[in-house]
Amino acid sequence: MVMTDASAIPHEAPRVRRITTADVNWALKAGWEDFKAKRGDLLLIGLLYPAIGVIAGVFASRGDLLPLLFPALAGVSLLGPAAASGFYELARRREEGLPVDWWNFLDPLNGRSREPLAMLTVMLGGVFAGWLAAAWLMYQGTLGGSEAAGISGLIDAVFNTRAGLEMLVIGNIVGFLFAVAALVLAVVSFPMVVDKPVDAGTAVMTSIRAARANPGAVAGWGLRVGALLVLGALPLLTGLIIVLPWLGYSTWHLYTKLVER
Repeated sequence: MVMTDASAIPHEAPRVRRITTADVNWALKAGWEDFKAKRGDLLLIGLLYPAIGVIAGVFASRGDLLPLLFPALAGVSLLGPAAASGFYELARRREEGLPVDWWNFLDPLNGRSREPLAMLTVMLGGVFAGWLAAAWLMYQGTLGGSEAAGISGLIDAVFNTRAGLEMLVIGNIVGFLFAVAALVLAVVSFPMVVDKPVDAGTAVMTSIRAARANPGAVAGWGLRVGALLVLGALPLLTGLIIVLPWLGYSTWHLYTKLVER
C-alpha cells in the first residue's frame, strides 16, 4: 500500500509517498510492458554504440588518458537518466492513452522541459566529471608510477599488482558513493520535469525528499538497476540495448509511485 508522507513541506512542493518493495517490482514489470509495446532497442542501436565508440576512441588515442578509459565507460551510466528522458515521455503518453510515435521521443527537448532538462543534465555531467577526477587521483595514488603500456599492460597492472588491487577496492567504494549521489539526485527529478512544469531545483529537492522518505525502496531500486546494467554489459554491451530502455520506462513508473501528481 502507498502512503503519503505527511512531513512538513512547502505548500507548492509536490508531496512524496512512501512505497514498498512491491511498488519497485511493479515499476519494473510495468516498464517491461512498455518496452514490449514500444521497443527502445531499435532506437538505441543507432545511438549507444557510436557513443561508446567515441568515448573509447578518445581515451585510447591519448596514452596519458588511457587509465580513465574504463572509469569513463563505467561512469556513462551516471548520465543514463538524461538519455532516458524520451522514454519517460513515451511511457507518460502510453499511460494517458495518447498516441505514441517515435518522434515523441524528442518532445522533452522541444517544449517546456528543455531548460530544466538541460540544467539537470549539467548537474549529472558534474557528477560524472567528479567521478573521472576521483578515478584519476586514485590511479595516480596507486599505479601512477608504473610503466604499463597499452590496455593489456594496464589490465595486467590492475589485477596482478598490490597497488592495482588497492585501486580496485578503493575505486569500487568511491564509485558506489558517486552512484548513490546520482541515484538520489535523479531518480525523481528527470521524469518529474518531463511530467510537470517545475524548475530543476524543485525537481531535485523532490527527488532528495523521495529518497529520504524511502531509503530501503530506493536502495532496492538502485541495486536492481546496477544488477541489470551489469547483466546487460556482459555480452559485449549488447544487452544494454534492451536494459536501458526498459529501465527508462520503469523509472517513469517508479516516479508515479513516489510523487503525487
